Amino acid sequence: MLILKTNLLTLPHVAHGFFGRNGGASKGIYASLNCAPASQDEREALHENRLRVAASFGKSCALVTLQQYHSTEVVTVRAPWTMEGSPKGDALVTDKPGIILGLNTADCAPVLFADPEANVIGAAHAGWKGALGGICEATIAAMEKIGAMRTRIRAAVGPCIGKASYEVGADFREQFPDDAAPFFAAAERTGAFYFDLESYVVARLETAGIANIEALHADTFVREDEFFSFRRATIRGEADYGREISAIMLTD
Repeated sequence: MLILKTNLLTLPHVAHGFFGRNGGASKGIYASLNCAPASQDEREALHENRLRVAASFGKSCALVTLQQYHSTEVVTVRAPWTMEGSPKGDALVTDKPGIILGLNTADCAPVLFADPEANVIGAAHAGWKGALGGICEATIAAMEKIGAMRTRIRAAVGPCIGKASYEVGADFREQFPDDAAPFFAAAERTGAFYFDLESYVVARLETAGIANIEALHADTFVREDEFFSFRRATIRGEADYGREISAIMLTD
């Protein structure tokens, strides 16, 4: 089971990981550690995969995820819920130990946050729409409401689609303000661009006052053996696609 660690690794009372697609029970296009209820994968396999993720954090840990919809909605977690009872939203924050905050992605950027002094953590699903709308900033603000300070927060940006793999059209570019120009480069196709989602998310975090940021530079589109990719599945005409999970928890 691939679990990537980051600048959050050395923090006391914080456990985290960006999980790859391997080490699970799912078959076919979902092989194998698909953790997304939004997919059409077998429910039994999904439950088993999520149990395996939770077990990597400890025996008495509870994994919570969301019904993600590319919003700027942040949920403050006070107690765990079931997979079937997940609320809608695209970010989670908590100051409660033993609750694993999980995000499902397949090209969008997962961002994990931690303030080690306040014992406050967060996780945000930052696709282009959420990042543009301010999901990272909303997550930081929600963390501050329960005791965090942005000057102490560390952030890690996990596996997402890379710039060279993310070709977009002029209509996509037009949705961004002029100051986003550094994150676009002209593509070979006339009127098309390459968009650097990871760098855009990092820049939004920096502008929000986060000084300690690590980006993994792991392109989900090209690293097929390690990660799911929505764009790759779409290009191939596959009926559905799996999602990897990114997770963070306070240990005590």
